[in-house]
Amino acid sequence: LNEETDQFLRCLLCLADKLQARLWSDGGIKALLGMVRCGHPDVLAQVARGIANFAKCESRATTQGVKSGRSLLIEDGALPWIVQHANDEAAPIRRHIELALCHLAQHEVNAKEMISGGALWELVRISKECSREDIRSLAHRTLSSSPVFRSEIRRLGIQF
Repeated sequence: LNEETDQFLRCLLCLADKLQARLWSDGGIKALLGMVRCGHPDVLAQVARGIANFAKCESRATTQGVKSGRSLLIEDGALPWIVQHANDEAAPIRRHIELALCHLAQHEVNAKEMISGGALWELVRISKECSREDIRSLAHRTLSSSPVFRSEIRRLGIQF
């Protein structure tokens, strides 16, 4: 990429990070979680997509050093809903949630809460059974690279 394109992309990423922070501070995550009460599959799929996009942006910001600390999704109580829908029979919901779990798991600061919230079992399942090779591989790499997840996997005698 040339310098001008690179600068433009950095600007877009910065704007996305600011939008994400604004979304969270304005109660966007809680609003998404509130929408699931209707139970309509199309709404659930869009909520799952929103959560996956939020997790992806948050993961990128953490990797780039723009953000630190526990996931805002975890802070706002989204983890139980995420774990509950990680193996949803509706493929669009399941795919988005599987990806969201992988992004959340990439950051060690989230690992202990993910374990206590049941996400470890879903990550192991994803690493073995996900229909998408890229997500299956991401789950496996994430579990393998995390000292906290590896320790818990050994403690529980899980094969993955």
